[in-house]
Amino acid sequence: MRIKQKKIIFSGIIFALLAGILFRFTLYSKSPNLTLTTLDGQSIALDHLRGKPVIVTFWATDCESCLKEIPVFLDLYSRYHSQGLEIIGVSMYYDPPNHVVEFNKQHSLPYPIVLDIDGTIAKAFENTRVTPTTFLLTPSGEIGWKKTGLFELTQIQPKIEAFLGK
Repeated sequence: MRIKQKKIIFSGIIFALLAGILFRFTLYSKSPNLTLTTLDGQSIALDHLRGKPVIVTFWATDCESCLKEIPVFLDLYSRYHSQGLEIIGVSMYYDPPNHVVEFNKQHSLPYPIVLDIDGTIAKAFENTRVTPTTFLLTPSGEIGWKKTGLFELTQIQPKIEAFLGK
């Protein structure tokens, strides 16, 4: 090979590596370092969940799409919680707390529910305003996937399994 061809190939490899690194940093951003309080008064520090994939879903009791997603979360929880998956439901600031508490009592959700009374949590998670919005945090604490609106199990399950090493 001529030197000029080698330089072009080498430049292409360097460009591809840099583009890959840039893509990775735009794809994954650090999740907020928050401590959340659940309906039953327990504290969950997100940084203490490092090493596990974590779903943080923003929802409201009057959101039809949010309610359609709950069976998916129940399925994911029953399949993967024992392997390390954590799920946290965050009710939006505009959802009346008594509605959230009553909903949780009626449905006995197995994963923790958090009230975002003043919108601080939603703001920390990319200024979330629309429900449902779901974030999948990587075991290293980055936002590895985000979906605004209703999602399908097939969109998130492979990512969870990859983070669990399956």
